[in-house]
Amino acid sequence: MKLYHTTHGIVVGRDNKLFGMPRHGWDELINAPHLPALLAAAEAQVNTLPPLLAPLGSQEVWAAGVTYLRSREARQHEVKTSSGGEGDFYARVYEAERPELFFKSVPRRVSVPGGMVRIRRDAKWQVPEPELAVIANCRGEIVGWTVGNDMSARDIEGENPLYLPQAKVWEGSCALGPAMVVGPSPGPETEIAITIRRGGKVVVSASTSLAKMKRKPAELVEWLFRECAFPSGVVLLTGTGIVPPDDFSLQSGDIIQINISPAGELTNTVA
Repeated sequence: MKLYHTTHGIVVGRDNKLFGMPRHGWDELINAPHLPALLAAAEAQVNTLPPLLAPLGSQEVWAAGVTYLRSREARQHEVKTSSGGEGDFYARVYEAERPELFFKSVPRRVSVPGGMVRIRRDAKWQVPEPELAVIANCRGEIVGWTVGNDMSARDIEGENPLYLPQAKVWEGSCALGPAMVVGPSPGPETEIAITIRRGGKVVVSASTSLAKMKRKPAELVEWLFRECAFPSGVVLLTGTGIVPPDDFSLQSGDIIQINISPAGELTNTVA
């Protein structure tokens, strides 16, 4: 089943049909003790899918870093390129028991499917980061997942690791959607693919799989909940295994398409 957050309320995709749940809010649903059974009972059929919102309500968005070997290598390269350092702290966190976890966004800064994401005016090397985003309820249980774009300013992060919040957090630096797939995080065979178009031409096309993740989503969620409470639940971006070439940086007008089946394709235009 898929759960859509729309401008006209919650819509459930089930058995190739759409069912509305007008009396339920997003926060209430994802924290319900028996979510699959509740969604399976939806009977008010909907003919067309209303315009989509991001699949979150009042949830904070957090993120994990250096969960793929490719990410570790890219972060170390950023440090060497931007500051001349070695960046060995990225290698250490990749091997450590404790993961890197950081705050990413409040709901109002998250871009909707089909909406705009932004690049910073004070950065020159900026990329999207296609990621599996898991959705956990208030009890720390993964109840679903969706597609995430964790926009990143590589030059700012590479200059100094203390600049990480500025390299990761700004208006329009995160996008989620189009749908939440109800259930646990997908298996290791699941593929994440990204395509970036500029002027109608494909300038980046790449893919990876969850099998290349060093840390599992459930492990990351467990660490996140150790000393934080999330009364409405939380969205956690689980890291990226795709890094565009070093000579690539996003430009205004670029179209970013990230696909993780069966959640669908998250498309955003760069502003």
